[in-house]
Amino acid sequence: MTDASKQILKSAKCARVIACISDMFHISLQEATDIYYESETAEMIEDGVADLHCRSDKYLATEVWAEHTEKNSLEK
Repeated sequence: MTDASKQILKSAKCARVIACISDMFHISLQEATDIYYESETAEMIEDGVADLHCRSDKYLATEVWAEHTEKNSLEK
């Protein structure tokens, strides 16, 4: 698999996870995108940590959301 094809797969995965966040938690795609790209989970997916890209979209959406809500509760 070429680097370009790997990047295409990662991009598609990110888009699906963002769509899941939006659907599951009833927020806009823009807000879901912001939450996703501000998460450590997104960084780990990009870096290929622990084969997270192999996890289901809903699982990753739930992880990103949990990270987001935890971060927000600590800031209050």
